[in-house]
Amino acid sequence: MPSPASKPLLVRHGPPPIPGTAVRTAAERHERPLLAALGALAGVLCLWGLGHSAYHSFYAAAVRSMTDNPVAFFYGSFDPANSITLDKLPGFLWPQALSALAFGFHPWALVLPQALEMVGCVLLLHVLVRRWAGVPAGLLAAAFLALTPVTVGLGRSVTEDAPFVLLLLLAAEATWRATAHARPRTLLLAAAWVGLAFQCKMLEAWAVLPALAVTYAVAAPATLRRRVGHLALAAAVTVAVSLSWMLVAAFTPSGARPYLDGTTDDSPFGMVVGYNFLTRFHAVGVDAAGTGSIVTSRAGHRLPPGMGDGVWKMFGPGLATQTGWLYPLAAFGLVGGLLALRRRGLPRTDPLLAGYLLWGVWLATFFLVFSFGSVTGHTYYMGVVAVAVCALAAAGVVRARRSRVLPVVLLVNVFWCAALTLWYPRFFVWSAAYAVALGLLALLLAGTRRRPAALAAGLCAVLLIPAVWSASALSPRYNQPGGFGRVGPTSTRTGSALSTLGPEQQRLLAYLTAHRDGARYLAAVPGWQAAAPYVIAANAPVLPMGGFTGRVPYPAPAAFHRLIGSGRLRYVVLSRADLRPGARTARIPDGTLVRWTAAHCRLVPPAAYDPGDRTRLLYDCGPGHTG
Repeated sequence: MPSPASKPLLVRHGPPPIPGTAVRTAAERHERPLLAALGALAGVLCLWGLGHSAYHSFYAAAVRSMTDNPVAFFYGSFDPANSITLDKLPGFLWPQALSALAFGFHPWALVLPQALEMVGCVLLLHVLVRRWAGVPAGLLAAAFLALTPVTVGLGRSVTEDAPFVLLLLLAAEATWRATAHARPRTLLLAAAWVGLAFQCKMLEAWAVLPALAVTYAVAAPATLRRRVGHLALAAAVTVAVSLSWMLVAAFTPSGARPYLDGTTDDSPFGMVVGYNFLTRFHAVGVDAAGTGSIVTSRAGHRLPPGMGDGVWKMFGPGLATQTGWLYPLAAFGLVGGLLALRRRGLPRTDPLLAGYLLWGVWLATFFLVFSFGSVTGHTYYMGVVAVAVCALAAAGVVRARRSRVLPVVLLVNVFWCAALTLWYPRFFVWSAAYAVALGLLALLLAGTRRRPAALAAGLCAVLLIPAVWSASALSPRYNQPGGFGRVGPTSTRTGSALSTLGPEQQRLLAYLTAHRDGARYLAAVPGWQAAAPYVIAANAPVLPMGGFTGRVPYPAPAAFHRLIGSGRLRYVVLSRADLRPGARTARIPDGTLVRWTAAHCRLVPPAAYDPGDRTRLLYDCGPGHTG
């Protein structure tokens, strides 16, 4: 029998009592309109200007191929002929491919799913924090997240983190409900959500498991034996759902599916564990050699300020300006909550404890993972950190709103925001002065015991600068939809150089199409950059040699010769730079194929396809043209 301390307090008692019944009642009365307004705000920030979206050439080519046939859709083929996959699991692109099928293959159609997913994250975070800390905290957490630049950036990007964050929040929501009643069935739903998140970001999805497991293990109203049994069953479901795609790929004969990019041995283990996990931990000396993974060097690779591997990079301007504006408030909320737990001596099933376990362990785990794991310049990784920061910050503000310490913490947070934005003195620097002025006003009002006005001024001061950064995304100058989601003065335009065919490429495509003679491929080209324009613009079956890095041994020389001998491949398109001494291709696997092509295939005179083309060389490797 469960002990008295194991009674299901999470549901029967609801959120912990919040001082001030009148305030709580007013918040509940206005909750739906305010939440609708926050959802609309998030929608505007994420959806505005999607008509100006650009293709991210690597992902867009894969989405175009995935809309072509079911095999390409399931495996995430880069090319419509299903030669080679992306260098990661394709789950995050499935919504984009479905959107392209529904609305047509347009840049905005590929961004639309992420915009909707991030709006869903804002609303779902409200639900989670509301159940834990009450209505005001839930609304405040949603406001914090909606105005965090990384949220807006993810909603306007094509990266995998928008669906990833949403799926992890769904897992947290299911875990919270499972913990309330010790229901294994709902816990298994949480495990399934984590497994689906694995299809988006692979092993990074498992970083949420400590937070979910600790929450259930401590706070579920059941005996220890039952809790452990439920968690063991959930772990099995997590592993099964997570590895489902990998198992299908592993047990499918290599000739019946595309080659797995990022690997030397065409193994899903090499792609997921080696290439996309072990190679990320350069700072701690982890070596991916022997996993079947491509290992690339980062020597000479320049990173933005504060973006190198190290424990302090999470506080550097490169990452913190996208996600870390509320670090002081989040720390205050976490430390203050833990001190309150210690003073009150609550039973283990109390929801206050469960919430701090969930968000505290969540934040600590991802902080450690990203501190020691390489994220290079990719700030979109930080979306999963932002939700925990916003939850803890909102709970801290609401629980301490009558405290004399809160105005001081708010002012400290304002100075932190000002320091971050002053790293970029040409980017709306006026916001720092206004924020500091509002913060000082809030402190003055607090001294006169006008607490509601002080709290309102303090929150406006804290949110002013991140709101300015987030709103800047509405200008193409500071964010172009379709890219990697960075917002502000360090954003870069995606462009379309690798997404469209120039006149010379169009003439070459017309020649290849007219002389295809039943071949499976129009041509083979070295690297995905050369193949992407033909795939995106014309859905052309072009064979990319070397994969994403150019170091993938695909196609192997024997397979390449079989393609030519069987007539499935006839033409190879090279650039003049590929044949220069010391060229990039001389040092990578597809360099062998380049040299063989130049030595054994007939060079087609440029006059046959484009007399004005001075950059491309077309080789005919068909019957009678090889030696």
